[in-house]
Amino acid sequence: MASSRSLLCDQLHCSICLDVFTDPVTTPCGHNFCMICLKEYWDSSSHCQCPMCKTNFAKRPELCVNKFISALDDPFKKADQVKSSSTAENPTQSLVLCDVCCEKKRAAVKSCLICMTSYCEIHLGRHERISSLKKHKLMAPVANLDDYICLQHERPLELFCRDDQMCVCKFCTQTEHKTHNTVRIEDESEEKKTELGKVQTEVQQKTQERVKKIEEIKDSVNLNKKNTENEKADIVEIFSALTRCIERSQAELCKVMEEKQNTAKMQAEDFVKELEQEINELKRRNTELEQLSHTEDHLHLLQIFPSMCSPPHTQDWTDVTINPHLSVATLRRALSQLQETLSEEMEKVPEIKLKRIQQYAVDVTLDPDTAHRYLILSTDGKQVTCGDKRLNILDNPRRFHNYVCVLGKEGFSSGRFYYEVQVRGKTEWHVGVARESINRKGKFTARPKDGYWCVCLRNETEYKALEYPPVSLSLKQAPQKVGVFVDYEKGLISFFDVDAKSHIYSFTGQNFTEKICPLFSPCTYDGGKNSAPLIICPVNQI
Repeated sequence: MASSRSLLCDQLHCSICLDVFTDPVTTPCGHNFCMICLKEYWDSSSHCQCPMCKTNFAKRPELCVNKFISALDDPFKKADQVKSSSTAENPTQSLVLCDVCCEKKRAAVKSCLICMTSYCEIHLGRHERISSLKKHKLMAPVANLDDYICLQHERPLELFCRDDQMCVCKFCTQTEHKTHNTVRIEDESEEKKTELGKVQTEVQQKTQERVKKIEEIKDSVNLNKKNTENEKADIVEIFSALTRCIERSQAELCKVMEEKQNTAKMQAEDFVKELEQEINELKRRNTELEQLSHTEDHLHLLQIFPSMCSPPHTQDWTDVTINPHLSVATLRRALSQLQETLSEEMEKVPEIKLKRIQQYAVDVTLDPDTAHRYLILSTDGKQVTCGDKRLNILDNPRRFHNYVCVLGKEGFSSGRFYYEVQVRGKTEWHVGVARESINRKGKFTARPKDGYWCVCLRNETEYKALEYPPVSLSLKQAPQKVGVFVDYEKGLISFFDVDAKSHIYSFTGQNFTEKICPLFSPCTYDGGKNSAPLIICPVNQI
């Protein structure tokens, strides 16, 4: 049915313009043409003849529109208009035009590498019907057909030389590419598409990774902003307390100075009053002596002389001073109190730091496949103790052989994490983190160089950080619960006394290159003296 329609479509096309008839007319010899096409043909010729069969006419025939053919032609015209409209509305379709169409160019649907011509759907019909044309190399329409032809042999580029990584024609494989590995262009294109698909997948993956990284950075910025606000609030609180303490000390010192000033003033007024009284007494005596020195009553002079021969009694004012200044002892006492307050506020800093760190709390459980055969783990994987007998369990490459240790199931290769371990009631213990690849079978030294970052208790009272050599720790009190914080990117491992809210020790400047895991060692049973378990506790933020 489709073939009949295609054949009818070809019969309704003018052989001059190769387009669907416009005002079809019929010559006396029976051939059909567009009226305007036939008139232009006759006008350009010196004699009148049929363009198809070359029949000569004595005079130009009268031309009338063939209404039957015109009626048959209308549906095909409308179909062409719909196709043209569809092409105009969809700019993604081929913009290559048919090389055969004369006046109104249609969009090409195929290009022939043998004919070196692009065809619309109508003019492509011959390649679909004629057997010799069916063998031609058709492809999606392109404007630059010359780029698809071998410049040397003027044949279609149908093959791809993998040795020289270039497109070649069949004749090229018989000359300089004769021994080369050549395949069809379509096959090579499919392989390249597969490779492109892999590249596209990689590009998409990298895009997703970067989108994820952007989200991480944004989340980090928001978290840092929140932490900064909280830290600012804590700093304001601490400095406000210090400011209040300083202001209080200042006010108290000023009050003491004012009180001393008032006391000195009152004392000075008393001294002045006494001095004025003595001055009056001395003046009175001076007056009496002046009178006696001029008296003519010798008997009277001799009678009162004993009482007048010495000055009246007065106080010795030589060492009497007024000193309103603040004493050194008072100032020292005030500064000592201020220093004590400052120390109290400074002790709050580790508490604030611990509060910030606790937000990175993670859920840690013990990995039974790594536990030494003497270790007994709770069913929930939160407690470990050392027994006095070796358990009958299978060995595996991950299990510790010489040291009573166990790792956490959770490993970390980025970011920050924090967990807490109860060590109450134990005489010895080790707590910290270790590289996932640590030596679990032979002997080793627990130190950062070998992938261990731990603090420990030995001999009930000796606390050490396992550097090389170990660093003795002086703690105000025995920790009952130890907090472990790791910042992977900064290479920081810090330990805290959770109950005392104080810092124990930090390993700094470490370079992590692989996954690290929480590490626990309850140490040996020691005849029951060290039977208390290590317990991974839920983090209760301060």
